[in-house]
Formats: sequence, structure tokens, C-alpha cells
Amino acid sequence: MAKKKSEQTSEPISESEIKQTKPKKEKKAKVKDETKIETKLKHNSVPEINIGLVGHVDHGKTTLTKSLSGKWTDTHSEELKRGITIRLGYANTNLYFYKKSKTYGVKEFNKDKEQGEVVRCVSFVDAPGHETLMATMLSGSTIMDGAILLVSANEKCPQPQTREHLMALQISDLANIIVVQNKIDLVSEEEALKNYEQIKELLKETKYKDAPIIPMSALHSANMDILVKAIQEFIPTPKRDPDAVPLMFVARSFDMNKPGTEIMSMKGGVVGGALKQGSLKVGDLIEIRPGRKIQKANQWVTEPIKTEIVSIMSGNTPITNVSPGGSIALLTKLDPAVTASDGLSGSVVGIPGKLPPVWYDLRFKATLLERVVGAKDDLVVKPLAENEVLMINVNSAATVGVINDLSKKSVKVKLKLPVCADIGSKITLSRQLGNRWRLIGYGVIEAN
Repeated sequence: MAKKKSEQTSEPISESEIKQTKPKKEKKAKVKDETKIETKLKHNSVPEINIGLVGHVDHGKTTLTKSLSGKWTDTHSEELKRGITIRLGYANTNLYFYKKSKTYGVKEFNKDKEQGEVVRCVSFVDAPGHETLMATMLSGSTIMDGAILLVSANEKCPQPQTREHLMALQISDLANIIVVQNKIDLVSEEEALKNYEQIKELLKETKYKDAPIIPMSALHSANMDILVKAIQEFIPTPKRDPDAVPLMFVARSFDMNKPGTEIMSMKGGVVGGALKQGSLKVGDLIEIRPGRKIQKANQWVTEPIKTEIVSIMSGNTPITNVSPGGSIALLTKLDPAVTASDGLSGSVVGIPGKLPPVWYDLRFKATLLERVVGAKDDLVVKPLAENEVLMINVNSAATVGVINDLSKKSVKVKLKLPVCADIGSKITLSRQLGNRWRLIGYGVIEAN
């Protein structure tokens, strides 16, 4: 009800609202006070939508995630050491509408101390931008309902992974995106306008040619109100079917027990990701496919796992049941060693006996792009060849396959790691060029 009421009072974004000015410095005491307010009420709601933050490396995705949510999503030791995002990061945020000023924000009180009402709770997915981590970004795109593409104003557009991520969003059939022209505090107005025209040229031949472009400084939260308003207007919550057969894509899995924990105090393994359809609740018996990797007859195979949901977490909030929407974590009765170090990432969770099939050999109809995406040089995509190795992404899984049957109508590959997916699911195809995987096309799974 609150969301509907606020939408009636909001007005479309106008060009005059988008300010290309350098942000003013705020007093430290004020920032601290507002942070306390934000933290206190951060997780009042359960997210109803996943929004990805994508783009070239070092264009400000993690910084913007922190400005939106107050959470720094680079927490892995290697991420902190290298200063880049390696794994998918998650952060939940309440979006507020302030009736008197008719503006939006991410804090309960705006700068004029006006209290806002929560219009939506959003889960942000921070995807890596480095070229060596494209598989992680592709896997993450399958759980996104919309995306924010970040483009740095102090670099020429497009950078290689800007183009690659944009193509990945199109292949994933993502309908709605917003472009953030970041780091405007580092350039002159003339340079910002030139970069803006480059962004428009990049979008011109895509399905996102009419996407809003918002100049920002993520570091200083400049134009944050305009971005939140754009999220409300341009990235609607998709219609869900809570009565459908449950299907959850696992993006992360981990052991939450600290070293030295007593055996009787240990908690079961955790799987995290997004529920695409249906609903799950505490106490449900679930199945995870492809499941655990084991060795049989000198061969590595996967074995489906059945377990029980002990609890469900949305951000820091425990909930008893969950419908499709934002990112979630399921605490299970599994041995935590099975879920440690993303051991079950790429798997699918559902009701026993009602999950998609597991494929060791995958047949698909392939569509190749004209040009290799992400490479600095303008390379033509060559036809697929027998015995060629491809990286394949489907749902939240990434695997490698060797082409062993190539006909005019379809392609068949033997997979190094099996995947769980329905016939008709879309996959992305990447080819190794030099020492990098480059996006070259997509396919649709067919029956073997």
C-alpha cells in the first residue's frame, strides 16, 4: 500500500533534476548520525527484486553498492588484497520516498530531517568487472531482475568489459537497465558531456537505447536521489508465481562456523542465491542438483543431495518462508564441509523429484555473434570446430565442454562438470583467445 501511494505522488525524472556538479563536502558528524539511523532500520523489509551492478573493472560498482546499502561487499581476503571484486557480493537496501519534498533516498531521514516511507526493499548484486572473472558475472546475471551499468566518466567509453557486460545482459534477456555515468567529480563539464555522447553511441544499437543515463559520484553519493527515483521508475518488480514448483539458483555456498567451533555448537552448511519461482519455508525437505562431487569407478560424478531447511536469512533478517525476489541464504542440515568454499555454487535447489534434469552431455542450438565481445582488437567470431573447448554458463553454473558432435542444426558437448537445467534454457558461450575467455555467442538447450 505504501508503495502505491508514493508512486502516485512521484513525478517522472526530468533533465533539470540530473545535476552534473561536484558534490559538496559534508560534515563528518552529520554523516555519522545519518549512518546510525540507516543501520538501525536497514533490514525492516524482505527484498522483492535483485538488481545487478555491472561494468568494467574499477568503474565504481562496489563503491556504489556501499553508498546504496552501507555495506562493503568485497570481504574475501583476495578481494581486499587486490582491490577488485572476485566473487558475487550481496547487499539489501530499503528505498525511501519523502512526501513533502517528493524525493527519494536510501536513508530513513533525508538531509532536511524529513522522515521517509519505505517504498521497496532491494537486493543489490555486485558483479566482478575484471576480464578474467567474466564467468562469475555471467553466472550472476541469471539471478538479476534488472541492472545498473556503471561507466567511468574519466575513461573513454566503451571499455572492453563495458561492452562485454552489456552484451551479456542482452543475451540474458534482461529487460531493464539504468546507466550510471560515475566519477563526474573527476572531470570537467565538457569532458562529462563528451563521455555522455560516447555512452549514447554505445547504447544506440542495443535494446537499451532509451535507458536513462545518470551522472553520479558514487564515492560522494552525488545524485543518489535521482538514481533511486530511476530505480523505482525503470526497474519494476517482475510478476512472480509463488505457487509454481520451487526453483532456486545457488550462487554461493559456505561454512559459517568459525575455526575452533565445538562440534555440538556447529551449524549446518549454507547455500545462497535467488528463488526464481515458487516458495520455500523452514522445515521443507529440499533436493540440490547436480549436488556433491564424488568419485565412482575412477570417475568423478555428482550425486544429488537431500536435506532440510533449518532457517532462512534475507540479509540479516531471519524469515520463516520466502517467495521469489531478492537474494536469500538457506541454513541446512548439510555437513558444512560440503558447502564450504562455494562447493555447491551453480547448483539448483527445489523439491525432491521436481528438479530439472542433470546433463553430462549437453546438446544446444548455437547462435554466434559477428564480433568477439570484450577483446581490445576487433575480432571476427570464427565457426565452432570439432574438439573445441568452450566455457558454458547456464543458470548460475559455469562449466567447460568439449565439442564432440557438430551438425548444421545443433552442437553437442561433453561437460567437465555437469549442470542442472531445463530443456529450452538459454546458455552463453565463451571461447579461449590467448589466456582469456571471450563471449562469442549463446545457445538454447535441446533434448539429446
